[in-house]
Amino acid sequence: MFDRAERGDRAIILHPELRFTGPDALDEFQELARSAGAEIIGIVTASRDRPDARYYVGKGKIEELAAQVEETEADLVLVSQSLSAVQERNIEKAVGCRVLDRATLILDIFAQRAQSYEGKLQVELAQLRHLSTRLIRGWTHLERQKGGIGLRGPGETQLETDRRLIGVRIRQLNARLEKVARQRDQSRRQRLRSRAPLVALVGYTNAGKSTLFNKLTGASVGEQDMLFATLDPTVRRMQEMHCGEVLLADTVGFVSDLPHELIAAFRATLQEAREADLLLHVTDISDPYRQERQSDVEGVLESIGADRIPVIRVYNKIDRSNQEAAVHRDGEGVPVSVSLSARTGAGVDQLREVISERLSSERINRWIELKGKDGKLRAHLFQLGVVSEERIAENGSWMLHVDVPLETAERLARLPGAEGEVAKTQLLAP
Repeated sequence: MFDRAERGDRAIILHPELRFTGPDALDEFQELARSAGAEIIGIVTASRDRPDARYYVGKGKIEELAAQVEETEADLVLVSQSLSAVQERNIEKAVGCRVLDRATLILDIFAQRAQSYEGKLQVELAQLRHLSTRLIRGWTHLERQKGGIGLRGPGETQLETDRRLIGVRIRQLNARLEKVARQRDQSRRQRLRSRAPLVALVGYTNAGKSTLFNKLTGASVGEQDMLFATLDPTVRRMQEMHCGEVLLADTVGFVSDLPHELIAAFRATLQEAREADLLLHVTDISDPYRQERQSDVEGVLESIGADRIPVIRVYNKIDRSNQEAAVHRDGEGVPVSVSLSARTGAGVDQLREVISERLSSERINRWIELKGKDGKLRAHLFQLGVVSEERIAENGSWMLHVDVPLETAERLARLPGAEGEVAKTQLLAP
């Protein structure tokens, strides 16, 4: 087998083109490779109707790839699709250098960018889950020992040891993440008690979310023209809002074919998007593939259960396409999108006004009356932290002043029994 270099960033890209491969997939993968710190010295493309079980691409392309690796003395091969453990190992044997598929490359980028304690735990958990299916790669030199006298079994024993140690570490990480999740829940309940609505920025990576975040909050979150510049979520108060205090969350950017390990591991981080009262879906208006990007983001939002939250589309970077800042409304006059430039600030004030307008319409702020039999609903409201004041009426009823998101009120109205009927009558009454 080949000797692995301690560090090597000179890479050749292997790009299999299948029927479902997007037209910009190669360009995006090159950006991913550069974001990981790779120096791209060659590209090999391969058109196929379906993946090959052994190499993902044909044997002829693997021979071409091996020849290019030898000629350029490349350190690694980056494959733009996700490989099985067997495919990755077979390509590695054939070309004689390290092979990283799309999922592993994204995990590596996340490992470089994680700054918070929670983010580092989530990255390590995702990496270990991914590694657990590929342990055999590190021990291929022991395959030759399987039949020798006195040399049977050490490879298998080592693999079992590695799997056990990885299993122990995964359990430790899960326990620590559960503790962090409980702390996040406490902060979220405190936010609910303060009745400050939460707006979350979501969108494709490098769409300009962090630049817009800084404009809206006065913060100084890092702004780099690269994929996954922001990994750890940040929450700040928005400035100059007419509707009162509003919190804004900057979340990790999405990308097509995001590895399932990352979606699962970062579910706690993406909780800010799941618990938001309003989403700002930021799109790069100058991107020729913005429709595909929007579909990818909507797919991830659906997978984490955030697809029912009200959305304002934010078409960013109008300065690149010579467009004017504008607010777009539907047939009923509801603002549904804003065109702006986060870099120049054009249209940002209009976005603030639209956010205030939508939050005011998406929340219920009123006094309600509950009878003694409605104790379950009263408990729900206090548990959610949406009750700002309570009084006892002369007839013994509870008088509660609530400030609750419309989506939450509709969910409470679906409670079985009398509580649901009361919620429908009291909370959703015009």
